[in-house]
Order: sequence, then structure tokens, then C-alpha cells
Amino acid sequence: MHVPLLDLKAQFASIKDDVMHAVADVFETQQFILGPVVEAFEKECATYIGAPYALGVSSGTDALLLALMALGIGPGDEVITTPYTFFATAGSIARTGARPVFVDIDPDTFNMNPALVERALSSRTKAILPVHLFGQCADMDPILALAASRNIPVIEDAAQAIGARYKGRSAGTMGTIGCFSFFPSKNLGGAGDGGLVTTASPDLFHRMKILRVHGMEPKYYHQLIGGNFRLDALQAAVLRAKLPHLDAWHEMRRRNADFYNRAFAQCPEIVTPSVKPDRYMIYNQYVVRVPRRDAVLSALKAANIGVEIYYPVPLHQQRCFAYLGYSKGAFPEAERAAAETLALPIYPELTDAQKHYVAETLLAAVRSG
Repeated sequence: MHVPLLDLKAQFASIKDDVMHAVADVFETQQFILGPVVEAFEKECATYIGAPYALGVSSGTDALLLALMALGIGPGDEVITTPYTFFATAGSIARTGARPVFVDIDPDTFNMNPALVERALSSRTKAILPVHLFGQCADMDPILALAASRNIPVIEDAAQAIGARYKGRSAGTMGTIGCFSFFPSKNLGGAGDGGLVTTASPDLFHRMKILRVHGMEPKYYHQLIGGNFRLDALQAAVLRAKLPHLDAWHEMRRRNADFYNRAFAQCPEIVTPSVKPDRYMIYNQYVVRVPRRDAVLSALKAANIGVEIYYPVPLHQQRCFAYLGYSKGAFPEAERAAAETLALPIYPELTDAQKHYVAETLLAAVRSG
């Protein structure tokens, strides 16, 4: 049996007519850059997320970069974030000329440990950037309280968490700015790159809207130095066709996670995702800890099961960040997660036979030693 890590063809087959009609409509208008389709998608996303303002952008990476630029973050500034995330989180900070300052993760959720944030603060701290990793919100209340006490903005990296909730609040609505990705592998994925920023601030929304088009307002008059961060209409059309299905897809992922949790319950060597009771997790990834991870990974691949390591090298150990001066052992929980975890197929269209095959193969690999 073959079980891919993600099967986008299965998803596309279920919505093909809607997607193709939406794309055809854009071709009929020949309006490919911004325009009414993008505006409609922004309004629908704002409603879905529960944010007063939403702005479509060119990628999740550009969403982060735009948020940092809108807050005026640049050389000499520091931004506190996690070393256990996709590269774009810290890479975007560095691209502004600011310095990423890492704090270790909670070993249960893999998200930023809020108890460690205060000691990382300095007079140069200009933002805190928590990540809602794998589809579960970070523990936001203590982060937000600390940030408010120091008048520091919070940027939520919600790239993997559209629709996730924390104590009834949606990812991307709790901080100063929320950042989302529509990379094809996301729960809401486009037909290429795309992203979104959200905010409750009309001033920040207006500033990001200008920065999105090279700082231009009106046409050919540049108030700021921005970039080309536009979401194109074809991506917006595809995403509009998918958005009405998103909650159902979340629930299918959650049911698949429940199946895995039950299947692995009698094998203590497999540590399943820890979801806090005050959070709604959307399982962008289903990540487990296993002993002898690399050997288990090889066994699953040999059985034709798609698996992935998110992430094999923590950011503080990446060569490009050597200048930050962190050494091995600086963030032991992030390093341990990088050495022990792997992600299993969790996409909505998994069949019962595929789920059983994945679970049986993993159990056999772990028990065999």
C-alpha cells in the first residue's frame, strides 16, 4: 500500500468543478493583479477568522516581512521568537536588519515557552513573534500580558493555524498583526504561494496596504519604501472555492488524529500530540515523538508511507544564523524535538485502510527496536 504524506489530488477531485469555474471567471475578466476577487476573498477571510481587517499578500513569508516592516522594525532592533519553526519566521526578522532572539519551546506543544520570554527582553526588543506550530495556538495570555506591560507589539505567526482557536479566540486575532500562509500543503492551500495579514488596527491596515504595493498611494506616488507583496486574483479565486470546505476538512483531520491517538495509546514509546483543553487544534501536521527516530523513519519510508521531519535542524543551529552566537545546547527542548519527532499523514481524505496501515507499520517499527 502507498500512503503519501499529503494527497492534494484527492482534495482537488472533490472540488474540481468549483475551482475551475472560479479560475475561468478570472481569465474572463483578465484582471489578474488584486481587484474584486482578491477584495472578496479578503472580506471572507476576515469574517472567517474574526478579524476587523485582512489583507491578501504574496506568501506567508511576505506576510511576516510586511508585518515587521509595518511596525518599523529594522537594524538594531530585536524580535523574540522560537528556534523550532520553519525558517521564514526568523529569516524575515533578519531580512529587516533586526536580530532574532530565541527562547526555548514547551516540550508538550512545541510552541514558545512563555515562561522564558521575560528574561529574553531587552531595551532593543521591538516585537514578540510566537508561532502557532502544527495547528495549535501558543499559550498567548502570558505572552500578551507581558507584551502589554512593556508596550511591545505581538506578531502571530499563524501560517499553520488558520481556524485554530485559543480560549475561544481565533489564531491571528490576539496579537497586533496575524500572519497566514496559503502554501499548497496548508489546510487552506492555494495553487501556488499566497498569504494574509490580519489586524484590528485601521492605521496598521492602511500602512500594510500601502507597503504591499511598493509604498504607493496614489498611483506612482510613493509614501514609503515597500515591496511587491500582492496576492494575485487566480490564487484568491482558488482559495475562495476552498474556504467554505475548511471547517469540514479541519474536523476530518481531527478525526484522523483521534484514530492515531487511540491506536498508539498502548505504546508509551510513541508520544502523541499534546493538545491543551482550552485549544482547538487543526492538525496542519500530526507530529509524534519516537525512540530511534531515524531508524523508524527509514522503516516507514521502506513501507511506502510518506513521512517528514519538521524540523531537523533548529534555527539557532542553522549556518546562516551562526553570527547570533548560540551554541549547541542553548535550547535543549528545541534540539530534542528536532531529534525525536516525525510527522505522519493526516490529510482529510485518508482512507480507513491507509490509517490502519500507517498505525500498524509505526507500531511494528517502534516495537521492533
